[in-house]
Amino acid sequence: MAAERTSPGKSAEAVVVGAGLGGLGAALELAKSGVKVLVLEQHNLPGGFATSFVRGRFEFELSLHQMPGTLSLPGASGVREYLLDEAGLELEVAEVNEAYRLVLTEDSLDVRVPFGIEAVADLVDREVPGSRRITADYLDLCREMLATLRYLEQHREGLSPRVLLSRYRNFINTGARTVTEVSDALALPPRVRDILYPYWCFLGVPAGRLSFHIWAALLYTYLSAGAFVPRGRSHALSAALVKRIEELGGRVKQNVRVAGIAARQGAVREVLTAAGERISTGRVICNLSPHQVFNSLVSPEAAVPKKARRLLSARRLGFSAFVVYLGLNKAHHELGLHDYSYFISPHMDTDRIYDSTARLESPLMQASVCLNSAVPDCSPPGTTILSMTACFQPQVWEQVSPGQYTAAKREIARGMITQFENALRVKLRDYIEEIEIATPQTFQRYTGAWRGVIYGYEAEPWDSLVPRALYLEKERFIGGLDFCGGFSSRCHGYGSSLLSGRAAARRALGEMQR
Repeated sequence: MAAERTSPGKSAEAVVVGAGLGGLGAALELAKSGVKVLVLEQHNLPGGFATSFVRGRFEFELSLHQMPGTLSLPGASGVREYLLDEAGLELEVAEVNEAYRLVLTEDSLDVRVPFGIEAVADLVDREVPGSRRITADYLDLCREMLATLRYLEQHREGLSPRVLLSRYRNFINTGARTVTEVSDALALPPRVRDILYPYWCFLGVPAGRLSFHIWAALLYTYLSAGAFVPRGRSHALSAALVKRIEELGGRVKQNVRVAGIAARQGAVREVLTAAGERISTGRVICNLSPHQVFNSLVSPEAAVPKKARRLLSARRLGFSAFVVYLGLNKAHHELGLHDYSYFISPHMDTDRIYDSTARLESPLMQASVCLNSAVPDCSPPGTTILSMTACFQPQVWEQVSPGQYTAAKREIARGMITQFENALRVKLRDYIEEIEIATPQTFQRYTGAWRGVIYGYEAEPWDSLVPRALYLEKERFIGGLDFCGGFSSRCHGYGSSLLSGRAAARRALGEMQR
């Protein structure tokens, strides 16, 4: 789609920078309320990381593993309800049948973890006899954390400290606690932790530093509610969002790179494109990292307060990803790949695994997906799509010279394929028809992500869901400028990014009405 040329003096009620899921979620919410919103996307496709690409006869999912299903809490709605009911998207989804298969090679553990709290407790009790009650108590505490977060979200304007202290005391008590601290306090057995911890890599912070609140919400949401994927890959999700936005009167313009955001008297005034176009607006929602916006886009530099730069320096950038995409010319069931999601590692010592992500070597842990197990017809008959994902800290690949780059990525890909083959006792190499390897540099070039980061800022207790929500207004350093996506107050993830856009739009709508 060719970019629309905007003339000097053109205006928009609101401009969304970046058509990732957060930006599309924001634009959809604004368009639903009748706001004339303009989305500017530098790429020729919407979605950011929520897209797909084709190699040969295979269409690969770029990054999505799974999205959580319906929240099993009274009166709550999940991402699926938002997409299909509230947003009204035309989108086909496929159910993921099991949470994951976990293979720990050094610890001799190979289990399939189901969805459903009772089923999980039963599985853990079989693997660790006598642990059912403590597992159930732990998961019930996670349910309580999720229920409290829902209460906070629904009663943000009229928050009652009395209700919090009387009804949600455990939430207060765990506010500054890490996952490890809570697990230790409950005396959760090590083997139980091994079985429950694999989703930590969806957040990218080791258990010793990870906020228990966000961990509990993620764990309970997935295990209690199940998961799904769009049948047409995440590109189908992004395309459906664009279609709905345009039906509601919004505009999504691609191949348009934003080069600047002009601010005067403490508020945004204009958006400038790389083609020299100027768009007058008093409302900008950025699906970019604050690092990019404050360091490179806002002008003049003096419009960015020093406290904004201090906050950026304090936050720690999350993971980037390394992905091996395989198109195999043999059916997944013939290969013995009956599961959708695999977590493979020597052990589940999250601190050691995290430390290994700072080294340029074959990663200890991979999270891999056989798409055919959820969407059997995602590839031609008799073939399989398999993707293997590992995480790296962003600085690692920045140190690789151009001359070393190709050899380094091939060596790490070989190590990941070998790890998968050995752990599952399958043979992949003989059936590889297509292979593509994506490094952090790939993601940076393709999406424009700051330093290739896919996980936003790390969710430590001091900088997780609740602290970010509490200080949200104080961190709005320029009037009319807000953020959505993985770097925003809801932290990262497909569902969180999408709903962060909705939240940013609702804040904007409230201010516009006032």
